[in-house]
Amino acid sequence: MTEYTWRLLAAGLAMGLGAIGPGIGVGLVGLGALNALGRNPEARGQIMTYMILAIAMAEAVRYLRAGRGYSLNFRDQRLIFITK
Repeated sequence: MTEYTWRLLAAGLAMGLGAIGPGIGVGLVGLGALNALGRNPEARGQIMTYMILAIAMAEAVRYLRAGRGYSLNFRDQRLIFITK
């Protein structure tokens, strides 16, 4: 396998595995929010606010992992074009 193949594999794994954790986290946050709403429907506004904040933080982790995957893939690409 060439270096480029390994780089693509590493980028795909970084992005794919990096999306699993936040996906599970968003599901657990939603589960907790629905349980809390079932127990105390009057606190809907506060529960929804905290749920949206928690989901946003989990999604930020996913975007960081995707950025790392892209950087693994396109690292040193400028140097290849400059040296040719």
